[in-house]
Amino acid sequence: MKPVALIIDDEIQIRRLLRVVLEGENYQVHEAETGQQGLMEIATRRPAIILLDLGLPDLDGLDVLRRLREWSEAPVIVLSVRDDEQGKVAALDTGAEDYVTKPFSTPELLARLRAAQRKTRPDEEVSVFKSGDLIVDLTARVVTRGGHEIKLTATEYALLRLFVKHSGRVLTHRYILREIWGPKSEEHRQYLRVYVTHLRQKIESDPTNPSLIRTEPGIGYRFGG
Repeated sequence: MKPVALIIDDEIQIRRLLRVVLEGENYQVHEAETGQQGLMEIATRRPAIILLDLGLPDLDGLDVLRRLREWSEAPVIVLSVRDDEQGKVAALDTGAEDYVTKPFSTPELLARLRAAQRKTRPDEEVSVFKSGDLIVDLTARVVTRGGHEIKLTATEYALLRLFVKHSGRVLTHRYILREIWGPKSEEHRQYLRVYVTHLRQKIESDPTNPSLIRTEPGIGYRFGG
């Protein structure tokens, strides 16, 4: 099966050029003209490589990258006419594997593409989690139960997103605290207990007997499985 490449760029000439180049390298190519469309394509196509323009009509490319990195580790090469060092640093810090300035040479782009794909990525990425009448859509950032949207705080959502990404695995208290609050919060387990309680009250059918966020005594929590 051919690897999938996704081009997110509103300039049709660039998309045509990249399609020719990528199809010549035996990729199955898909395109998106906007950031929102690109995020949906990523969720459905599971691309092996993403080429992302920063100057999109609806979302800034960095915003697309931030949202993508909430649930996917697919390698991203940023394509941009912006040649400033600050912009490159921001893109790399946000999660891009590489940054290529337009106009670019085809051999250089292909070399960078091959290098980006050498990065190890998870065997399976979850963008939508379903359990009973609970649906967590990480692409849309929407959580619903019984068809009704559940309002979560930013921290509650970050915690739920972490659980969904590692569904079925035991996450230690220290790991969760480090991921959500940073390395200096690793000993503050009371933060975690409070937010897990709040989250259970919002997403569990019976918060007093949780079936989704399960406590592993003395270790941490297991979500969903």
